[in-house]
Order: sequence, then C-alpha cells, then structure tokens
Amino acid sequence: MAEPKRINLGLQGGGAHGAFTWGVLQRILEDDRLEIAAMSGTSAGALNGAAVKSGLIENGREGAMAQLDWLWSQMSGINDMRLATWIGGPFMSPGSFSRALESSAPFSFADTYSRMVSPYAYGPFYQNPLQRIVRQFDFDEVCAQAGPDLFISATNVRTGKIRVFSGDEISTEVLLASACLPEIFQAVEFEDPATGEVEAFWDGGYTGNPALFPMFEGHLPSDIVVVNINPLVRDAVPKAPQEIQNRINEISCNSSLLRELRAISFVQRLLSDGTLEQGRMKRVHIHMIADDPLMNELSVATKLVPTAYIIATLKQAGYTAADAFLAAHFDQIGQGSSVDLEAMFN
Repeated sequence: MAEPKRINLGLQGGGAHGAFTWGVLQRILEDDRLEIAAMSGTSAGALNGAAVKSGLIENGREGAMAQLDWLWSQMSGINDMRLATWIGGPFMSPGSFSRALESSAPFSFADTYSRMVSPYAYGPFYQNPLQRIVRQFDFDEVCAQAGPDLFISATNVRTGKIRVFSGDEISTEVLLASACLPEIFQAVEFEDPATGEVEAFWDGGYTGNPALFPMFEGHLPSDIVVVNINPLVRDAVPKAPQEIQNRINEISCNSSLLRELRAISFVQRLLSDGTLEQGRMKRVHIHMIADDPLMNELSVATKLVPTAYIIATLKQAGYTAADAFLAAHFDQIGQGSSVDLEAMFN
C-alpha cells in the first residue's frame, strides 16, 4: 500500500458553522490515503483541531472522530445562547430557518442588547458557556509532541497583532481566547508564555482565520487544505440591517486569509518566472473545501445560536463537500494547487 499523502489543514472559525468542519474532518479521518501533518485553527476551528489532536493521541482515527462527536454534542447543548429553539428546524430549509431565527424577537433583543451592554456589566454573574466544554479537553494530549502539529490563533487586544500558540503553550485559556467574541465575552487574560506578561486576547478571526504561515515550516508538507466556512462571495448586495451586519462579519472573518493567499500567490509567481531562486521560499499548494451556496443561505444568527438542526445539516454538508473534493482533486495533492490563486486575485 502506498504511503499516505501528508496534508496541513487550515480550520476557519465561524461559531456553530464550525460543524461544517466537523463533517470535513470526519471524511478526511476515514480516508487512510491521507495523513494530517499539521492543523492551524481559529475559534471553532481551534476547538475542532484540539479535538482531533487529542483523539488521535488517545485512539488514532477512531479516537479523533469520537472526540469530534463529543465536542459537537456538547456545543449543541449550550443552552444560554439557544434563543430560538422553538423554531421547527427539520420542517424548514436551512435558509428559511436562518431568516426565521434572525428575525425572531429573542434573537433581535439579544443582538441589540449585546451592542448596548458590555459583557463586563454582568460582574460576578458573568460566565463563558464555552469554559465548561474546553476544560474537559486532556491538554496532555492536545499539547503532545506526537501527532500533528497544532497552531491556535488569538488576537492580542493591546497590540492588535496575531498570536499563534503551539505545543505546551496551548491551554484552556488559549482555546477560550481564540473563540472570544468581544461583544459577547470578556477578554481572556493570562500570562503569555512568550513574554511572561499578562495579556488580554480576543477572537483570532480578526487577525488570522486561519493563520497559514505557521505551516510553511520545512518539516511540514507543501499542501494546505483550507476549510472555509465564511463565504468569499455573495452576489446580492446586502440592504437589510441584518444582511449588512452579516456581510461585514464575513468580510472581517475572511480578510486575513485573503491577505495570506495573496502573498502566497505573489511568491508562487516569483518562483515560477525565476525572479526568486528555487528553494529560497517554500512552494505552497493551496486547496479549499467549502460550500458557499449553503453558507450564503445562513447568517451570523446561525453562527451564534448552535441549534441541533443546523449543526446536523452543516456536518453532512461538510462531509459531502470533502468527499467531492477528494474525488476531484486527490491526485493534485502533492503535485500542485487545486485553487487558482492568480484567477482569484485578478
């Protein structure tokens, strides 16, 4: 049997839409032709990456899939953000469900409230609902030297710069920081192992969603598969207030990724035309797994409210998208990019 092809995974953040990545990861883990060499994750992508890493250490591919199942069973049970569970999801299309949720009185109230009231106003009553889940990870496994490299991104509030954590730097606080939306959660403060200073961190999606540059290291393969859960393109111009806010959220979540992809495209052109000597920079192969038509039906409301119906729909969509990607592009892994970066930026 041929050696498995080694790939790196870039796992985007996007709240409950990270269930799409769950489906993608399950399909990849089922395929023994592939080996995950590294993962770079942000927010929900960070949680998915931690689940895969700990599961692989504990019980190989089966362990990783079991950890993902556990994680998303926990995510669908977060009840203090389930503002509209009365909506009959299975009897509606995902788009209809999203619109109903977005226009519901509970969600509208919570959305307005979050823009007017600081999370610091709760005082001793403040609680991060993700903390209960994240604390249950086995960090000896998450931080282990064995298994794939794991990189977790967060945004330093003071400097506005990305901070990528890896190895034994990863902790409960790091995962919470990577998923810290500042309108909802208080900044996560802890001593940064790199500086010894106490720093405050927000969601990594503002500065790296996900960060690709940690996976340029020489010991890692050239292929990076980005699992994109924030649609790059929406053809319709948003006009309603909710639509405008949703598109702003998507553009913000994609901006750092697009900057890195543009830089990769530039370096590839320099290598191809001989301007840059071969070997001076790593030639990176970019692939992407996404379902923009489905994500165009959804909105920030379904990101923030983890309902079981949408999570199940997204998982199946992710599995299907990964299966289609492998059927169409498996042979390109190790040979070149399946994403035309030059066309993307022209």
